[in-house]
Amino acid sequence: MSKNNNDPQCCEKFKSKIGGQALIEGIMMLGPNTGAMACRMPDGSIDLETWEENNGKNAPWYKKTPLIRGCTNFVTSLAKGYKYMMKSADKQLAAELKSQEEEEKKKESENAEDAPETNAAEEKSKAPEKSDKKGEKEGSGYDIFMYIGIVVGVVLAIGLFVFLPKWIVGFIPGIKEKRILRSIVEGVVKIAIFVGYMALVSLAKDIKRQYMYHGAEHKTIACHEAELPLTVENVRKQTRFHKRCGTSFIFIVLLVSIFVMCFVPFTVTWQRIVASLILLPLVVGISYECIRLAGNKDNLFTRILSAPGLAMQRITTKEPDDSMIEIAIAALTPCIPKDKEEDKW
Repeated sequence: MSKNNNDPQCCEKFKSKIGGQALIEGIMMLGPNTGAMACRMPDGSIDLETWEENNGKNAPWYKKTPLIRGCTNFVTSLAKGYKYMMKSADKQLAAELKSQEEEEKKKESENAEDAPETNAAEEKSKAPEKSDKKGEKEGSGYDIFMYIGIVVGVVLAIGLFVFLPKWIVGFIPGIKEKRILRSIVEGVVKIAIFVGYMALVSLAKDIKRQYMYHGAEHKTIACHEAELPLTVENVRKQTRFHKRCGTSFIFIVLLVSIFVMCFVPFTVTWQRIVASLILLPLVVGISYECIRLAGNKDNLFTRILSAPGLAMQRITTKEPDDSMIEIAIAALTPCIPKDKEEDKW
């Protein structure tokens, strides 16, 4: 019986450990032994950066121990994701500043041809100093803006998904004293906020492009798992939905948090908020094991578990263009280990 390349369930012969993240005009991939970041520069070229990883058979115990590995992998993924998100943004900014500087020099050169020799010499000597100061000022301000942005993002996440749902439900009469019912309603509110937030930010032009890169990342990994050559044509045929996506992981975290909070005896709002923060490592650890199970097995339970996250990916992934697929291929290729056994999920 022949295989249909358009059916990802049919083509996948193995599940790869390689995962990725969409960046600013680029993609980061993390493999068992190598990490890579590929970015599309304003001039159309591909900027590729690689580094060593230790996620394979020689990975430390805390990356392999159940429950613990979920927390450590989550924290390291967040840190690396933020680090390379900033680097990809810095690359775009540096390229734009360089382009502006070259354009200014070109205009100054053209003006110098018509200006007196002495005036041209004075302007030429002043121009580089002015340009350098401008770049330094903008770069410094950009770094500060990025750091402020990440702090605001963390505070916003805690406010939206920890404080706000519990605060809202605390005002509903007849629910706040019923632990299990309250946990379920809090979870529903939390999921509604998450879906609404992701749908709202998807309207931004820059986020739409990032979601297209997210789609390219998924398609390229699907092509690799289908054991097809990594070409634009082969990648284009693959699905943009993936069970082990970060979006699916977040949804599983939300579902697991409902279950865990059902066992918390507190009914006072601030006590439940504190309990949520304390239990977050446990929730993340359980969620990671769940998504590993969903990635390895295909049965009724794992399909139900994966369904909300896959549905959410209709918002967080978009069909990429060929230039984005090229970036995904460039990022994935260095991350594929020589020993295929190391790549098995």
